[in-house]
Amino acid sequence: MQLNPETKLTDEQSRAVAALIREELARRRISRQLLADQAKISISTLEKALSGRRPFTLATTIRLEQALGVALRNNHASAPPTHGVAPDELGFYSRRAVQWIEGVYLTLRPSFGDKDAIYAYRTEIAWDEATSRLRFKESERLDAAFTQQGLVSVPAPSGHIYLITNVHGQYRLIIVTRPTISGEMYGILTTLQVGRGAQLTPVAAPIALIPLAGLKEVHFGRIGPQDPFYEMYRKYLKRTVEEPFALFLPG
Repeated sequence: MQLNPETKLTDEQSRAVAALIREELARRRISRQLLADQAKISISTLEKALSGRRPFTLATTIRLEQALGVALRNNHASAPPTHGVAPDELGFYSRRAVQWIEGVYLTLRPSFGDKDAIYAYRTEIAWDEATSRLRFKESERLDAAFTQQGLVSVPAPSGHIYLITNVHGQYRLIIVTRPTISGEMYGILTTLQVGRGAQLTPVAAPIALIPLAGLKEVHFGRIGPQDPFYEMYRKYLKRTVEEPFALFLPG
Protein backbone atom coordinates (compact mmCIF):
# COMPACT_ATOMS: atom_id res chain seq x y z
CA MET A 1 0.00 0.00 0.00
CA GLN A 2 1.50 3.32 -1.09
CA LEU A 3 1.14 6.40 1.08
CA ASN A 4 -0.03 9.65 -0.45
CA PRO A 5 2.76 12.20 0.05
CA GLU A 6 0.12 14.93 0.41
CA THR A 7 -1.54 13.14 3.34
CA LYS A 8 -1.81 15.50 6.28
CA LEU A 9 -0.68 14.50 9.75
CA THR A 10 -3.22 14.71 12.56
CA ASP A 11 -3.12 17.71 14.88
CA GLU A 12 -1.52 15.57 17.59
CA GLN A 13 1.11 14.23 15.19
CA SER A 14 1.84 17.72 13.86
CA ARG A 15 2.34 19.09 17.37
CA ALA A 16 4.72 16.22 18.18
CA VAL A 17 6.70 16.77 14.96
CA ALA A 18 6.85 20.53 15.59
CA ALA A 19 8.18 19.96 19.12
CA LEU A 20 10.93 17.64 17.84
CA ILE A 21 11.94 20.11 15.12
CA ARG A 22 12.15 23.00 17.60
CA GLU A 23 14.28 20.78 19.85
CA GLU A 24 16.64 19.95 16.97
CA LEU A 25 16.90 23.60 15.92
CA ALA A 26 17.85 24.61 19.46
CA ARG A 27 20.26 21.69 19.95
CA ARG A 28 22.10 22.32 16.67
CA ARG A 29 21.81 26.12 16.84
CA ILE A 30 20.64 26.43 13.27
CA SER A 31 18.02 28.78 11.85
CA ARG A 32 14.62 27.84 10.48
CA GLN A 33 15.66 29.30 7.14
CA LEU A 34 18.69 26.99 6.95
CA LEU A 35 16.54 23.97 7.79
CA ALA A 36 13.98 24.97 5.16
CA ASP A 37 16.74 25.32 2.56
CA GLN A 38 18.25 21.92 3.45
CA ALA A 39 14.83 20.24 3.31
CA LYS A 40 13.97 22.04 0.05
CA ILE A 41 10.72 23.49 1.39
CA SER A 42 9.62 27.11 1.68
CA ILE A 43 10.25 28.98 4.91
CA SER A 44 6.55 29.92 4.87
CA THR A 45 5.52 26.25 4.89
CA LEU A 46 7.87 25.51 7.77
CA GLU A 47 6.79 28.55 9.82
CA LYS A 48 3.07 27.81 9.43
CA ALA A 49 3.52 24.16 10.38
CA LEU A 50 5.67 24.97 13.41
CA SER A 51 3.14 27.54 14.63
CA GLY A 52 0.22 25.16 14.20
CA ARG A 53 -1.49 27.21 11.50
CA ARG A 54 -1.10 24.34 9.03
CA PRO A 55 -0.59 20.60 9.63
CA PHE A 56 2.53 18.89 8.37
CA THR A 57 2.10 16.79 5.25
CA LEU A 58 3.80 13.43 4.87
CA ALA A 59 6.02 14.78 2.06
CA THR A 60 7.16 17.77 4.15
CA THR A 61 7.84 15.56 7.16
CA ILE A 62 9.95 13.12 5.14
CA ARG A 63 12.03 15.98 3.69
CA LEU A 64 12.62 17.38 7.17
CA GLU A 65 13.62 13.93 8.45
CA GLN A 66 16.17 13.61 5.65
CA ALA A 67 17.55 17.10 6.32
CA LEU A 68 17.86 16.52 10.07
CA GLY A 69 18.82 12.84 9.91
CA VAL A 70 16.34 11.95 12.66
CA ALA A 71 12.95 10.23 12.74
CA LEU A 72 10.13 12.70 13.36
CA ARG A 73 7.25 10.26 13.00
CA ASN A 74 6.66 7.84 15.83
CA ASN A 75 3.74 5.48 16.21
CA HIS A 76 4.27 5.36 19.97
CA ALA A 77 3.76 8.77 21.52
CA SER A 78 5.49 7.70 24.72
CA ALA A 79 8.67 6.59 22.96
CA PRO A 80 11.65 8.99 23.04
CA PRO A 81 12.71 10.76 19.83
CA THR A 82 15.28 8.93 17.72
CA HIS A 83 18.69 10.61 17.66
CA GLY A 84 22.10 9.30 16.69
CA VAL A 85 21.42 8.79 12.98
CA ALA A 86 23.62 10.38 10.31
CA PRO A 87 21.95 12.14 7.35
CA ASP A 88 21.20 10.26 4.15
CA GLU A 89 24.09 11.83 2.20
CA LEU A 90 26.54 10.21 4.66
CA GLY A 91 24.90 6.78 4.57
CA PHE A 92 22.04 7.17 7.10
CA TYR A 93 23.97 5.12 9.68
CA SER A 94 23.27 4.94 13.39
CA ARG A 95 26.02 5.34 15.93
CA ARG A 96 25.60 1.74 17.08
CA ALA A 97 26.19 0.56 13.50
CA VAL A 98 29.54 2.37 13.17
CA GLN A 99 31.02 2.24 16.67
CA TRP A 100 33.62 -0.26 15.44
CA ILE A 101 35.13 2.50 13.25
CA GLU A 102 35.63 4.95 16.11
CA GLY A 103 39.18 5.16 17.36
CA VAL A 104 42.63 6.62 16.87
CA TYR A 105 44.73 5.47 13.91
CA LEU A 106 48.32 5.63 12.74
CA THR A 107 47.91 6.94 9.19
CA LEU A 108 50.49 6.08 6.53
CA ARG A 109 50.97 7.30 2.97
CA PRO A 110 53.94 7.89 0.66
CA SER A 111 55.76 11.16 1.24
CA PHE A 112 55.04 13.63 -1.56
CA GLY A 113 58.40 15.35 -1.09
CA ASP A 114 60.69 12.31 -0.81
CA LYS A 115 60.02 9.28 -3.01
CA ASP A 116 61.80 6.94 -0.60
CA ALA A 117 60.04 8.14 2.56
CA ILE A 118 56.71 7.41 4.24
CA TYR A 119 54.58 10.09 5.84
CA ALA A 120 53.06 9.09 9.20
CA TYR A 121 50.51 10.99 11.29
CA ARG A 122 47.53 10.49 13.60
CA THR A 123 43.84 10.33 12.62
CA GLU A 124 40.99 10.20 15.12
CA ILE A 125 37.49 9.10 14.09
CA ALA A 126 34.79 9.92 16.63
CA TRP A 127 31.04 10.42 16.88
CA ASP A 128 29.85 14.04 16.96
CA GLU A 129 26.78 14.08 19.18
CA ALA A 130 25.74 17.60 18.17
CA THR A 131 25.39 16.76 14.47
CA SER A 132 24.77 12.98 14.68
CA ARG A 133 27.59 11.78 12.45
CA LEU A 134 31.16 10.53 12.48
CA ARG A 135 33.93 13.07 12.05
CA PHE A 136 37.66 12.64 11.59
CA LYS A 137 40.53 14.88 12.62
CA GLU A 138 44.25 14.61 11.86
CA SER A 139 47.15 15.59 14.11
CA GLU A 140 50.89 15.00 14.56
CA ARG A 141 51.55 16.22 11.01
CA LEU A 142 54.86 17.84 10.15
CA ASP A 143 53.02 20.17 7.78
CA ALA A 144 50.55 21.30 10.44
CA ALA A 145 49.10 23.96 8.13
CA PHE A 146 47.66 21.18 5.95
CA THR A 147 46.07 19.20 8.77
CA GLN A 148 42.67 17.92 7.64
CA GLN A 149 39.36 17.30 9.37
CA GLY A 150 35.96 16.45 7.99
CA LEU A 151 33.06 14.03 7.71
CA VAL A 152 32.88 10.26 7.51
CA SER A 153 30.46 8.58 5.10
CA VAL A 154 29.57 4.90 5.53
CA PRO A 155 27.12 3.91 2.77
CA ALA A 156 25.93 0.31 3.12
CA PRO A 157 25.90 -0.57 -0.63
CA SER A 158 29.58 0.10 -1.38
CA GLY A 159 31.10 -1.59 1.65
CA HIS A 160 33.69 1.21 1.93
CA ILE A 161 34.32 4.18 4.21
CA TYR A 162 34.85 7.72 2.94
CA LEU A 163 36.75 10.45 4.81
CA ILE A 164 35.75 13.72 3.20
CA THR A 165 37.24 17.18 3.54
CA ASN A 166 35.38 20.05 1.88
CA VAL A 167 36.79 23.53 2.32
CA HIS A 168 34.93 26.11 0.22
CA GLY A 169 34.26 23.46 -2.44
CA GLN A 170 37.82 22.11 -2.50
CA TYR A 171 37.71 18.39 -1.74
CA ARG A 172 40.14 15.85 -0.40
CA LEU A 173 38.90 12.27 -0.34
CA ILE A 174 40.06 9.08 1.32
CA ILE A 175 38.32 5.82 0.39
CA VAL A 176 39.21 2.83 2.57
CA THR A 177 37.89 -0.68 3.03
CA ARG A 178 35.99 -1.64 6.13
CA PRO A 179 38.36 -2.72 8.93
CA THR A 180 40.12 -6.07 8.72
CA ILE A 181 39.86 -8.48 11.64
CA SER A 182 42.72 -6.55 13.28
CA GLY A 183 41.05 -3.18 12.65
CA GLU A 184 43.24 -1.95 9.78
CA MET A 185 41.77 0.03 6.87
CA TYR A 186 43.43 0.31 3.46
CA GLY A 187 42.61 2.38 0.41
CA ILE A 188 43.30 5.45 -1.70
CA LEU A 189 43.93 9.11 -0.93
CA THR A 190 43.14 11.73 -3.58
CA THR A 191 44.26 15.26 -2.89
CA LEU A 192 46.28 18.20 -4.24
CA GLN A 193 50.04 18.28 -4.00
CA VAL A 194 51.73 21.60 -3.42
CA GLY A 195 54.17 22.42 -6.19
CA ARG A 196 56.25 25.45 -7.06
CA GLY A 197 54.79 28.73 -5.94
CA ALA A 198 51.00 28.51 -5.82
CA GLN A 199 50.82 25.51 -8.15
CA LEU A 200 48.66 22.57 -7.03
CA THR A 201 48.68 19.19 -8.76
CA PRO A 202 46.11 16.40 -8.31
CA VAL A 203 47.69 13.29 -6.80
CA ALA A 204 46.52 9.84 -5.71
CA ALA A 205 48.37 7.53 -3.32
CA PRO A 206 47.83 4.40 -1.24
CA ILE A 207 46.91 4.98 2.38
CA ALA A 208 46.66 2.78 5.45
CA LEU A 209 44.97 3.44 8.81
CA ILE A 210 46.29 1.21 11.62
CA PRO A 211 44.67 1.23 15.10
CA LEU A 212 47.09 2.83 17.55
CA ALA A 213 45.71 0.67 20.35
CA GLY A 214 47.39 -2.37 18.80
CA LEU A 215 50.84 -0.75 18.46
CA LYS A 216 53.32 -0.55 21.30
CA GLU A 217 55.26 2.38 19.85
CA VAL A 218 55.06 4.57 16.76
CA HIS A 219 57.00 7.35 15.06
CA PHE A 220 55.20 10.26 13.39
CA GLY A 221 56.55 12.52 10.67
CA ARG A 222 58.62 11.72 7.56
CA ILE A 223 59.96 8.20 8.01
CA GLY A 224 63.02 7.44 5.89
CA PRO A 225 64.74 4.10 5.13
CA GLN A 226 67.08 4.54 8.10
CA ASP A 227 64.21 4.83 10.60
CA PRO A 228 63.63 1.64 12.67
CA PHE A 229 59.90 1.81 11.86
CA TYR A 230 60.36 2.17 8.11
CA GLU A 231 60.10 -1.51 7.14
CA MET A 232 56.98 -2.08 9.23
CA TYR A 233 55.30 0.99 7.75
CA ARG A 234 56.36 -0.03 4.24
CA LYS A 235 54.74 -3.47 4.69
CA TYR A 236 51.45 -1.84 5.64
CA LEU A 237 51.49 0.38 2.57
CA LYS A 238 52.53 -2.43 0.23
CA ARG A 239 49.62 -4.51 1.51
CA THR A 240 47.25 -1.86 0.10
CA VAL A 241 48.22 -2.66 -3.47
CA GLU A 242 49.50 -6.24 -3.18
CA GLU A 243 46.37 -7.91 -1.79
CA PRO A 244 44.92 -5.67 -3.34
CA PHE A 245 42.68 -3.36 -1.33
CA ALA A 246 43.01 -0.71 -4.05
CA LEU A 247 44.01 -0.65 -7.71
CA PHE A 248 46.17 1.89 -9.51
CA LEU A 249 45.59 1.56 -13.25
CA PRO A 250 48.25 2.52 -15.81
CA GLY A 251 47.49 5.63 -17.88
